[in-house]
Amino acid sequence: MFLSRCWWLNSRYGGQRGFTYVGALVLVVVTGIALTSASTYWSTIVKREKEEELLFRGDRLRAAIGSFYESAPSGRANSYPSSLEELLKDPRFPILKRHIRKIYRDPMTKEGRWGLILDSRGGIKGVFSLSKEIPAKQAGFPKEYSHFENAKSYSDWKFVYVPKAPPKPSKK
Repeated sequence: MFLSRCWWLNSRYGGQRGFTYVGALVLVVVTGIALTSASTYWSTIVKREKEEELLFRGDRLRAAIGSFYESAPSGRANSYPSSLEELLKDPRFPILKRHIRKIYRDPMTKEGRWGLILDSRGGIKGVFSLSKEIPAKQAGFPKEYSHFENAKSYSDWKFVYVPKAPPKPSKK
């Protein structure tokens, strides 16, 4: 109502009706492009955080498997756990012995289950993600995980405990 009473607005902008509509459409398109870019950026950040969590959790489980293997009771041979739950409460000891406080879930899959790497006797010597997704991180891994570089999927990131070979006696 106010705008229709302003003679100078009607005479000055009368021929440009619909300009506001076109401007609003352009604004919607630009906003959509910006939101698409932001969501791509955000999904990349989330993926990288999950990768860091996978590296942390896989390493913690590998270390717990190593602790289990190295802490065999006297008189018994070193062995790998037969289940991940044995890392929570080692059945080889009469008192409670923990190698890890909780079994971490695989952060790359909805189910959270790990793939298991077994030794010749069926003991668990390592874990890996069941995700077939392509990793964003392709380089810059710690020395013990340098074999993760250029992996085709997260399932190629294998966290395996390998016992250190006993030192060779020196020849004199």
